[in-house]
Amino acid sequence: MNRVHIKTYGCQMNERDSEAVAAMLRARGYTIVASEDECDVLLLNTCSIRDAAEQKAIGKAGYSSSRKRRDPRFVLGILGCMAQNRGASLLDRLPDVDLIVGTQKFHRVPDHLDSIRASREAGVPAGEAIVDTAAEAGSQNTIRDHMDGPGPQVCAFVSIQQGCDMDCSFCIVPRTRGDERSRPMDDIIRECEELAGRGAREITLLGQIVTSYGRRDYPHTGGVSPFVQLLERVHAIPGVERIRFTSPHPRGFREDLADAFRRLPKLGECVHLPVQSGSNRILRAMNRPYTRERYLAIVESLRGAQPAMAFSTDVIVGFPGETDADFGETCSLCAEVDYDMAYVFKYSVRTGTASAAMPGQVPDAVRQERNRTLLDLLRAGSLRRSQALVGTVQEILVEGPDRTGLRFTGRTRGNRVAVFDAAPRLEGSLVPVEITRASVSTLYGDLVTADTGLQTGRGPASL
Repeated sequence: MNRVHIKTYGCQMNERDSEAVAAMLRARGYTIVASEDECDVLLLNTCSIRDAAEQKAIGKAGYSSSRKRRDPRFVLGILGCMAQNRGASLLDRLPDVDLIVGTQKFHRVPDHLDSIRASREAGVPAGEAIVDTAAEAGSQNTIRDHMDGPGPQVCAFVSIQQGCDMDCSFCIVPRTRGDERSRPMDDIIRECEELAGRGAREITLLGQIVTSYGRRDYPHTGGVSPFVQLLERVHAIPGVERIRFTSPHPRGFREDLADAFRRLPKLGECVHLPVQSGSNRILRAMNRPYTRERYLAIVESLRGAQPAMAFSTDVIVGFPGETDADFGETCSLCAEVDYDMAYVFKYSVRTGTASAAMPGQVPDAVRQERNRTLLDLLRAGSLRRSQALVGTVQEILVEGPDRTGLRFTGRTRGNRVAVFDAAPRLEGSLVPVEITRASVSTLYGDLVTADTGLQTGRGPASL
């Protein structure tokens, strides 16, 4: 009864949390299996950003609970943001759930499963579910273990900060993730060094508002923020070839961070810069502490530091009170920035947020139409930017086989996926690839070898 499958919904933070839970369970003697059909324990690590994400997880849990009728020893657990948001109330709809663990208690999962497992093996019928969602001081320091798997872990995610002190009117994250909390910088550096020693070549730093890292714990030194100080230290680690970070806030992009892209060559030329809306009126209603003009000035400063900078973003359409004119301003901003990629969300009412009670809720049909219109605009821009790379040579970090297993895949410095032929020995290497064709989100190309005479570089053409 020790086979565990973890199904993850939502963001990279959730993926990282699941990875840490898997590592802790392996250390306790559990086996992580790839198929839920083979597991004795199914853990759903959930997301609460939108109602649709919660409903998807609830539907999965309801379907999976039917296994109890066939196998009373089967264990079903719900972890993460939805567990934190709904807590014991989930049992009203899902009475067969055995375990509910919130975002500050991931490290308690092995203990709770041990307890449930001991009861099952002793023949004790399932009793009341374990619900553990209380806040815990220092919980940000517990997400540090990485799952051991076959081969090197070329790209690794490192959690540096959890929680959020922002008060965006649409967002439930402060409720599900708690107050902003940063890990000690020395601990983060040790983790990155260990990962580099095990073959990691790319490190992505994760946080709810990653650019706020350490602002209460470390001083600004010479005008350099604690987050940029952390970037400098990660940059100095031998073996680390690339550094990325997500998710930032526009408020954190000051001169020192723009300058970091100019002077730290391992920092990839890509930025995820959530805008949410191009209308100042809607930004105020969202309680986003910047204007359209300030956002565009940030984009300009980053492109001044790196002309090849690739941008991705988050956009919400159909926010309460959004007019056709407001939506038009969002479309014009997206066209002006010329994003490489974007996540577009229809506004979703989240109970407990300020926007849930705002007047002027936009009809679903209007939200649907605006979503489609903006996606079409953004897809066209992404395809144009991808196709502009055809004929160039890009530096690719080889991550491993693609989904077919027939070719290899990796990413450019600008975070675009590339597919190409390569040898397994090149996994974890930086290689030049000539781009021969492109789709909206994927580049295809040929590995450049010494006898082709082609050269690669990090000039303006490289993304």
